[in-house]
Amino acid sequence: SILGADLAVKMGDHSRKFGLEVRDFEPVKDVDLGADGTTKVVRLESGEELTSRALIMAAGGLPRYLEVPGEKEFWGRGVSYCAVCDGAFFKGQELAVVGGGDAAVEEGDFLTRYASKVYIVHRRDQFRAQPILLDRAHDNPKIEFITDAAVKSIAGDGKVRALNYERHGRPVELPVGGVFIFIGFVPNSKLLKMHVDHDEAGYLITDRNMQTSVPGIWAVGDVRAQLTKQIATAVGDGTTAAVAASAYVTSLKDAARR
Repeated sequence: SILGADLAVKMGDHSRKFGLEVRDFEPVKDVDLGADGTTKVVRLESGEELTSRALIMAAGGLPRYLEVPGEKEFWGRGVSYCAVCDGAFFKGQELAVVGGGDAAVEEGDFLTRYASKVYIVHRRDQFRAQPILLDRAHDNPKIEFITDAAVKSIAGDGKVRALNYERHGRPVELPVGGVFIFIGFVPNSKLLKMHVDHDEAGYLITDRNMQTSVPGIWAVGDVRAQLTKQIATAVGDGTTAAVAASAYVTSLKDAARR
């Protein structure tokens, strides 16, 4: 077995052996498509400009945070933003899921594979999730809905022990072993949103080869519109985009020789 962080380091080392240049701590200021339509210009905060024929966007994204006491302190110690990643660590425990959309309800249902009880806590009295997902959750005896609940803090003693919320003006302490937060995800797509097609949430739209609406620009991983947010799918996206980008650059070189 190998830890995810160690695998990432090994992947980086392997890529460097084949000539990959890695720029650590080099914030990107903006991206320009160039006057000729094929050259992409990446401007760094340092003032340096990098030019290329192909550009692969792999900036990922971030979950929306509750911004309540205990959230950051217990991240990785009971607070999670990924049921598929961490659900198995909470076998037999009671859990809280915070959110009211599709992700919260669907992930809450998934967590019942491991948890003895799942509370889906929502600040409003109505859920935004699709009716089919809500029906499935309501039919699950392990799920209990808590509405009109404003989360105030996450408490514990080294790991999560309770979710504190206020309902109808009354403070409530909900004893749980873990808190899964699904109140949205923000893709880091700002640099390219003005250039390529994206959906309402800001995810970049791609074809099956990961290419965006602009030839020569690809998007992979969590920054693109897709069903799952997993390391395995992101690596697959990257492989597909790299092969497609290589073929694209080769075609431009072949065209220039004619």
